[in-house]
Amino acid sequence: MTTRRVLTLGACVLASFISAGFAGRSANQQEKGQDDQSLLTLRGHDRWVSAVAFSPDGKLIISGSGDDTLKIWDAHTGKEKLTLRADGKSVTALAVSRDGNYLASGHWNKTIKIWGLPGGKELFTLRGHKESITSVAFNLDGKRIVSGSADDTMKIWDSHAGKEIRTLDPDNEYDITSVAYSPDGKRIVSGDGENNVKIWDASTGKELTTLTDHEATVTSVAFSPDGKLVASSSMDDTIRIWDADTGKNLLTLRGHTDDVTAIAFSPDSKRIASASEDGTVIIWNAHSGKELATLRGHADLVMSVAFSPDGTRLVAGSKGILKVWAADK
Repeated sequence: MTTRRVLTLGACVLASFISAGFAGRSANQQEKGQDDQSLLTLRGHDRWVSAVAFSPDGKLIISGSGDDTLKIWDAHTGKEKLTLRADGKSVTALAVSRDGNYLASGHWNKTIKIWGLPGGKELFTLRGHKESITSVAFNLDGKRIVSGSADDTMKIWDSHAGKEIRTLDPDNEYDITSVAYSPDGKRIVSGDGENNVKIWDASTGKELTTLTDHEATVTSVAFSPDGKLVASSSMDDTIRIWDADTGKNLLTLRGHTDDVTAIAFSPDSKRIASASEDGTVIIWNAHSGKELATLRGHADLVMSVAFSPDGTRLVAGSKGILKVWAADK
């Protein structure tokens, strides 16, 4: 087995979860876990929910799944409003532009699709990556998208013209697992299968900093909305908080009992939510590292998580369902 195949095993397992249908559990087991504290349960996908987001106005929830669909839901009632179909193209990532006019979706078949919102018209398909897309993110004004891929590269795209602008190619053979823009759009943070977090100059593609304290594949990265912090999660069961300017490891958050799959900052930068294969979502104080709440309800591993724009709710995706919790208690 090659070095690349060993180090990308976690990504392959995750991909198989996204693409696989349900087996071995009753419908009730799939939909309801013990100690369910959720406000809403959104049912409609028939495979793993790989990515979730709120619309900037907080009225909608968008989800992507291995069932080749994106769904748009009423965030307050949980009613499904629209289904966008990408036939034969499992959804692996999604992002919504800050103005709420565009949706980007990453796919298992190496493409990125740009959709208009709220109607869901497909505008562009971006092609250039050689392996599946793992992550996508818009910059502040929505004119640029950065994508990460299992082909070991990141690409920056013009989201309005549908053209590739630049390729960022780390000098290694490890999947790019997650990407995010800084709030001002000047930097990009990436996570990879070599356990690294890297910060890049978005205009030149120059690598600025490498953060190396994780002990397993980095699964998710994020800048805090105020731009002062970077957070990363890993298959080493931890979340790490870094100074975005110096790269200093400020905090290591331990509390999950299995791989941490996704993270999200609250809009005020004071909290972090983490999703895990242990079936829980934990909310943390981003500055002290204190665990504020553990949210239960999913019966299986949780793959995706996002805060609402006002910070009062959380949505998380698992095996065919999404759950929404109060996040301000």
